[in-house]
Amino acid sequence: MVHINHHYLKLRAGYLFPEIARRVNAFAQANPQARIIRMGIGDVTEPLTPAITKAMHEAVDEMAQRSSFKGYGPEQGYGFLREAVAEQDFRARGVDISADEIFISDGSKCDTGNILDIFGCDNRIAISDPVYPVYVDTNVMAGHTGPADESGRFEGLVYLVGNEANGFVPELPSEPVDLIYLCYPNNPTGTVASRETLARWVQYAKASNALILFDAAYEAFISDPSIPHSIFEIEGAKDVAVEFRSFSKSIGFTGIRCALTVVPKQLMGTAPGGERVSIHQLWNRRQSTKFNGASYVVQKGAAAAYTPEGRAEMRGLIEFYMNNARLLREGLTAAGLTVFGGVNAPYVWVRTPAGLGSWEFFDLLLSKANVVGTPGSGFGAAGEGYFRLSAFNSLANVQEALQRIRGVL
Repeated sequence: MVHINHHYLKLRAGYLFPEIARRVNAFAQANPQARIIRMGIGDVTEPLTPAITKAMHEAVDEMAQRSSFKGYGPEQGYGFLREAVAEQDFRARGVDISADEIFISDGSKCDTGNILDIFGCDNRIAISDPVYPVYVDTNVMAGHTGPADESGRFEGLVYLVGNEANGFVPELPSEPVDLIYLCYPNNPTGTVASRETLARWVQYAKASNALILFDAAYEAFISDPSIPHSIFEIEGAKDVAVEFRSFSKSIGFTGIRCALTVVPKQLMGTAPGGERVSIHQLWNRRQSTKFNGASYVVQKGAAAAYTPEGRAEMRGLIEFYMNNARLLREGLTAAGLTVFGGVNAPYVWVRTPAGLGSWEFFDLLLSKANVVGTPGSGFGAAGEGYFRLSAFNSLANVQEALQRIRGVL
């Protein structure tokens, strides 16, 4: 008899975004004439830029020659990309991160889930609410929680509530925790954490001997010079934090797949016998065993984003999407909705009209405006009553979506 991982059965419904796709597909089949504008999943729309495509073409040509063909690469990533990341993303901001503390992967979504492999089941885990659902679901799958209650919150997790009163930046835990998930710029609310806020978290983690899992997938969209791009800009963070970054949104790699995780060498965890163990070594062992590395061609494309041409093209992409975010924020506000985010992040977080739940608002926009967004309740109980719209789309679609939405409010 084959025994399954019964923890999967705690997940009461499908993962949020496939569930949205299921509902949209059902509507599209029933209404084939409808032209649906999809602003739900944070998928990019603009093509790869010239510097990146040139580098990838050259890498493909290398792979076609015996003299330059590459087989298995290093599981941790090629040195040319790791060094570029260390120099331009960290040292340029005064952060001492070495290339061998950087691990190249095929996605931050994968890394934030896979890193649970190296942590025990007896950790007390704190997760902000609302939150990117992968953090919750992967802990459920790993057996770190009990069942969910009626609101969808899982027994065993400590939920840190973000709301309008605290600017969607949760307060420190009121009880001891061991692992803390933070995401800034935040998905889904689009809010950012100030230097003072991150310093409080680092101080808490040091005092509590806790570890922060810091998701900085949207750091490239920060325009406010006072907002840190990395938690490692905070003194002492290398003692208490792992950071995840992605090339998906900043250079359009959602379909190419490349990301990175920074694990400082000085970061330590505790074994059952009380001895201190290097988290860097554990993650390296995990990756060496379960991962064969991101493709050479993909890594050459990512490295091109660090050339002068690539940097300029990346800034152009970010400006394009952030102009969309501005239009969404201003247009929805003018339509009478209360809107958050969309300034240092490519998402706007909208309070649903009075009397409408988040899935009810989803159905209204889909059926009447043929516009797809993301119900806030899909991001956690505290997301009920809100709705996320993504700026990743064409300018024409953003403008038309706003016109349609205004027509049904």
